[in-house]
Amino acid sequence: MSTTVTQIAKVNDKIEASRSFLEYLVRWQDALGPIGMRAVVADAGGAENVAVITVDVIKGFAEKGALAGPRVAAIVSPIRRLLEDAHAAGVRSFVFMQDTHPADSPEFESWPAHCVEGTEEAEMVGELASLPFAEAFTVFPKTSVDSAQGTALGAWLDARPNLRAIIVVGDCTDICVFQLAMHLKVRHNVGRHGYRVIVPADSVDTYDLPVPVAEEVGAMAHDGDLLHRVFLHQMALNGIQVVRAIDT
Repeated sequence: MSTTVTQIAKVNDKIEASRSFLEYLVRWQDALGPIGMRAVVADAGGAENVAVITVDVIKGFAEKGALAGPRVAAIVSPIRRLLEDAHAAGVRSFVFMQDTHPADSPEFESWPAHCVEGTEEAEMVGELASLPFAEAFTVFPKTSVDSAQGTALGAWLDARPNLRAIIVVGDCTDICVFQLAMHLKVRHNVGRHGYRVIVPADSVDTYDLPVPVAEEVGAMAHDGDLLHRVFLHQMALNGIQVVRAIDT
């Protein structure tokens, strides 16, 4: 019994030691303000200098399959509005990075099988595919959590040295969104490409797997609220512009 009590006391001490940072983190996120789409366009010197990259807003994460969940489903409508606002402001560079795995993907050693090539899970959600300007979308399949590995994204960016603002939306905040936003930021830092990376918090999210459920199924727990907040902060810490939303 004494060992158990001691272990609990140590855990509580560690939690208490982080309390001030966790409280700060909540205040930081709550204080995020919006920016306007037309202001983004104006600051970039014109709509031709703005791109929106959407990550994994597909059926296998929003509607059906082993990794689909309500948190990702909830960001589909805000992303549609953002795309509509961007198009109305003159933006025509829309990229969609979409998980499209071979049936024997090595990623399935870490995650349940999902978004297999040729299945409905790998398709863009209907709410975005039905946009009247969907023909302007450039879709790149990807086979990992890194949008830059094994895809044509690098060549697409190289062909557009005029870009001055890249907006990143989608899922998951702490996985594919984080890796893409950081890749773009590092690419800018190394190559001095002159663009800023913008992540609107209302158009990204991650999944939630509570501790009791994780223990029951033998998986690693994942606090969606905490990790969403932590990785938004981590992106901001690295110079990515994190905002509450991008309004009209």
